[in-house]
Formats: sequence, structure tokens, C-alpha cells
Amino acid sequence: MMWDSVPRSIDPDGRRVALTDARWAHIISGHPELSALRTEVLRAVQEPTEVFDGRPGQRWYYLRAAGPSAWLKVVVAFDENGDGAVITAFPRRSKP
Repeated sequence: MMWDSVPRSIDPDGRRVALTDARWAHIISGHPELSALRTEVLRAVQEPTEVFDGRPGQRWYYLRAAGPSAWLKVVVAFDENGDGAVITAFPRRSKP
């Protein structure tokens, strides 16, 4: 992955997480209310309010009060090298 040209963040464990243009387009196609919140999606990874293990190879990052709902959920998949990629993000009304 070309890290220099991809928006990215560092999670609390020090792992790099990318948010490619293709994944961003996927996110806002399903959740257009997030279209102005790309920075907040990356901030959710860097400074999450809550973090949970998701499906195998995934981490779920939640940021409170960072969008149109009470919570912003960001799902990241990690590869065998420990690098991550945002696969989706969406607003949630309820606490994780």
C-alpha cells in the first residue's frame, strides 16, 4: 500500500490504519450523512472512546458525539503485518 498518498491514522496500539478513497466512497454511498466527517472517522481510530475486538482480524472503534448520532463506529481489518484498513464506518444511536 502506498502509505504516503492515503489518509491514515495510528490506533492506540501504534498500528497504521489507512482510509482509501475507494473505502471512503463505499462508506458515504451508504451513509451520506458522514460525507463531511472523514477526519472524524480517522480520529475515531486514533482517539476512540471505546474499542472492541470484532470479527477475527478486526477491531471496532467507537467515538462518542462525533457525527449525526451518539456514536460513530469504525470497523478496521488488520493484515498479517499488523497494518489496518478501514472497511466501513457508520453512525450508531446506542452505546456499544
